[in-house]
Amino acid sequence: MNFSKNKIKSKAQPSNNQPDYLLFVLVCMLIIVSIIFSYSLTIYTIEYYGYNQFHFFIRQLLVGVVSFFIMWGLAQVNPDKIVGRIGMSLFIVFFLLMAVMPFLPSSLVTESGGANRWIRLPGVSLSPVEFFKIGFIYFLSWSFHRRVMVMPKKMTLKDELLLLAPYFGAFLLVVFIVAFLQKDLGQVVLLGLILIVLLVFANRSFKVFLSLGASALIAFVILIVSAPHRINRIYSWWAMNQDGILAIMPSWVDKYLRIDELPEPYQVSHSLNAIHNGGIFGQGVSLGDIKLGFLSEVHTDFVLAGITEELGLVGLICIIILMFSIVWRIFKISRRVDNPIYHLFSLGIALMIVIAFLINSYGISGIIPIKGIAVPFLSYGGSSMLSMALSIGLVLSISRTVKKESSK
Repeated sequence: MNFSKNKIKSKAQPSNNQPDYLLFVLVCMLIIVSIIFSYSLTIYTIEYYGYNQFHFFIRQLLVGVVSFFIMWGLAQVNPDKIVGRIGMSLFIVFFLLMAVMPFLPSSLVTESGGANRWIRLPGVSLSPVEFFKIGFIYFLSWSFHRRVMVMPKKMTLKDELLLLAPYFGAFLLVVFIVAFLQKDLGQVVLLGLILIVLLVFANRSFKVFLSLGASALIAFVILIVSAPHRINRIYSWWAMNQDGILAIMPSWVDKYLRIDELPEPYQVSHSLNAIHNGGIFGQGVSLGDIKLGFLSEVHTDFVLAGITEELGLVGLICIIILMFSIVWRIFKISRRVDNPIYHLFSLGIALMIVIAFLINSYGISGIIPIKGIAVPFLSYGGSSMLSMALSIGLVLSISRTVKKESSK
């Protein structure tokens, strides 16, 4: 599959097509939900720190409004003028920021749990990894088109691994910066899954994925055992789930795998209580109990639990429908765009959204250990919201290159 630069450029030119405004509306709906619950779920945090009652609401409202304008503005621009420039700039600038963060003075870096993940700016804190993810996806899309998609699918395993070796080396560098220096394994898992899936669509063979899967499993184990806090997190997760797992296994396995006197993860326990308390229709907006000091991160990492308690199963289903409708619209754009770089980039953005949502939802429900990944468009935080707005804005710009009759 070979595309010349001239061919790509001609196909990427938008005609009189309009951006995918349904995608824009769906994202705006989730952002509005986030703004509402930035007020409803932060009552305890406000009292604890002595903030004004509208502290989080005003901040999220301002970021939400800016996000609306970012998406709308980018949607009006020819993608050939902005996608490459913005994507590569995000990759280079925020990679360098993450690399130098360990050497910045403490006055410029916010430390949490022994990890430096935020750069402190006047009035705000910036998380470089949130913006780097978008640049990383663009870099893979651009580079895969230039070096990987043009190669024949039938190659020896050795030749394919040599072809992909530079990407593995770059990813290992990202792993070192994000997982070791910033202690953020969740983001590494997300980026790794995106890398593997994009390779599927970059015309690579199945044997490569078997090799990658085995390597990823080994690397994942090494990253866990190299950090005591991750081992404790695995133990805590096992304490909650061991009864159900061991119940379906042979009885002799019990004496080898059962671990007694391990504390269950209190955050997940309270999260499950919140989901249970919500019932079918919820307790009502602002009437939830779990936010009253039981769950400290209820407006960030555990926002889905807080929303479910107040809106119930019906509200959660509506959130899921909105989220997957967004992902589906992006998949449709990716499938129908002619430019292969835009195809891979849109696909990567959709994967970033759905993987982050699944990791978070599985974590708060105890299915997998907590990874600390924000819920796209819903979790409180300016960096997450603005980075997602940038990514959606670029996808909206790309949607202008889709034929009008195919974009619906």
